[in-house]
Amino acid sequence: MINFITRNFSSLWSLITAPFRAVWHLVESIFPPREITVMDTPRGNVYTYQQSSFWRFTRFCAKVGLVIWAAWSTYVFIYHRPMLQKRTKQLEEMRATHDRHMADLQTYLTKFNELTRRLNVNDDKILHAEKLNEKQKEELLNTRLKTWGEMDFLRTRLTEMFTNAEYTPEYTKLAELSAEWELTRAENDAIKKQNEQIAAGMLDVADADSQIIETVSKMANDNIADLRGHLKKISTTITSLGLNEKTLVEKANKYSSPTVGAAFNPLEMNKSLDPKYQKLADSLELWNGLNKLMRILPIGAPVESVRVTSNYGKRNDPFTGKPKQHRGIDFAGKIGTELLAVAPGRVISAGERVGYGLTVEIDHGLGFTTLYAHLSKATVARGDWVRPGTIVGLGGSSGRSTGPHLHYEIRYKGNPFNPSKFVKE
Repeated sequence: MINFITRNFSSLWSLITAPFRAVWHLVESIFPPREITVMDTPRGNVYTYQQSSFWRFTRFCAKVGLVIWAAWSTYVFIYHRPMLQKRTKQLEEMRATHDRHMADLQTYLTKFNELTRRLNVNDDKILHAEKLNEKQKEELLNTRLKTWGEMDFLRTRLTEMFTNAEYTPEYTKLAELSAEWELTRAENDAIKKQNEQIAAGMLDVADADSQIIETVSKMANDNIADLRGHLKKISTTITSLGLNEKTLVEKANKYSSPTVGAAFNPLEMNKSLDPKYQKLADSLELWNGLNKLMRILPIGAPVESVRVTSNYGKRNDPFTGKPKQHRGIDFAGKIGTELLAVAPGRVISAGERVGYGLTVEIDHGLGFTTLYAHLSKATVARGDWVRPGTIVGLGGSSGRSTGPHLHYEIRYKGNPFNPSKFVKE
């Protein structure tokens, strides 16, 4: 061994440094020295720099270190930072829990001191109980037992605080529940006040509702009575046509035209409501129907100066002298007398008719029409809408006539009937 050392190494130092020299020879073989030539173009100078193996190895190590540091930093940022944040959050939660525990512990301590003081006072009263009766002594003993029970409860809670990892501060819960209860109670008080105001308002509304219903019902009944009074004068004629008030009212409510307005929709009240509402709705429906009926029916005289020369019914024909049915009423008048519409309606014909001469016929709805005959001129045309008082023509003596007059008929479903009650209403 010694021969090997003395043969290959000149000294002990040479033996010790041999591994380092071997490593360095390896470094030099990987990073051999280099010459770098740099040309200064503007001046035309050429510079040569020598980079030793040590310089190149040092620069390589610096680059490797920089890469390792960047990789480690990235790893720490991506992986360890969320863990650090999680641990920080857990630490904050633990601190908050610790603060709550300490606050709870302080509350328990205060309560314990209070119970201890109460127990001492109670024991002192029991020791000096010569002047107390049995009932007072029993109350003191019950109070003492109750105090001991509360102290046992505190002891249990303290034991749980220090032994149970999932302990939640009891008094913190009670404080939160108390705050919520106070808020709920305040809201309930506000709601109660609102309900009282609503109830008072509902009483006022109910009172106003009763007054309105009473007033409207009276108005409806008064107007119904008045309208029925007008219709009563033509009731015999209406009956002779096979009609009655109910049928006419239903038809009138369903009828619509530009001159009388839209149809009326009956009011259907909830059966659970007071019957007075449905009664009022029925009265309003009847009132509307009667009022509309009075506007639709051709009631009134077609001339301003009423002088009847021939009534409806049997009479001697002025041309033949023989008895014949007269289908209308004749009104005296001069040629050019203005003839008026007695109710709103639509002109369904305006022209010559055999025997009638120049005529105008108006449809008023519900099957009722009026006919004006022997005119000298028609001032309306077929399809025109007329209103009460509209001039529909001028009096004359056209057709089968013995002199100037108006032959006036009222028809129901195309059949003439005695119009005297309608004219004289």
